[in-house]
Amino acid sequence: MKYIRKKAEPPKFTLWKKQNIPLGMGYGQLHSDVKKSLHTSLIQEQGGLCCYCECRVRQEGSHIEHFCPQQTFPGMGLKYDNLHASCQRELQPGEPLHCGHGKANWFDQDLLVSPLDPGCEARFKFTAIGKMVAADPEDVAARETIDKLGLNIEKLQALRKGAIDALMDNSPDQIYQILDMPINGEFQEFLTTIRAVLT
Repeated sequence: MKYIRKKAEPPKFTLWKKQNIPLGMGYGQLHSDVKKSLHTSLIQEQGGLCCYCECRVRQEGSHIEHFCPQQTFPGMGLKYDNLHASCQRELQPGEPLHCGHGKANWFDQDLLVSPLDPGCEARFKFTAIGKMVAADPEDVAARETIDKLGLNIEKLQALRKGAIDALMDNSPDQIYQILDMPINGEFQEFLTTIRAVLT
């Protein structure tokens, strides 16, 4: 889980809220052009990575995730700091749920690690085979986050292992350069995994 530094919300979103919140409108009534602008902004500020697993996300393959679920926290539906881009937009039959869809409406402030927490990256570590574990075995929130969000499903472990293997033959200097130099604003997929295992 890579730390996300929130930026200013897109002007279209700000304007829509100013015009529509007084009319009692909420997230469900967002116009498609405003939602698209919002989604694009979230993907860009996350460097093109899913807010939870760090796989590559594009607009067509991701969705807007409410960290505090709308169902439980209706007042948070339009709060920009509560919104992220998460993978798995359209689900295939039998596809394992993970990240935002795995979390669904679950939320426990004490047991869910937030990608907005500046210390979130240090709470997890990874093995060379792509397994994600709590950096501190006593960190119940890190363990619960991995479990509830499905961050250790076989699919994600295989993708992380593939990202590690693809860079295995690079020198440490080359790896640092790849990790520290986003290309067109996009970070290396599974950045914190690679950093933890190969540097």
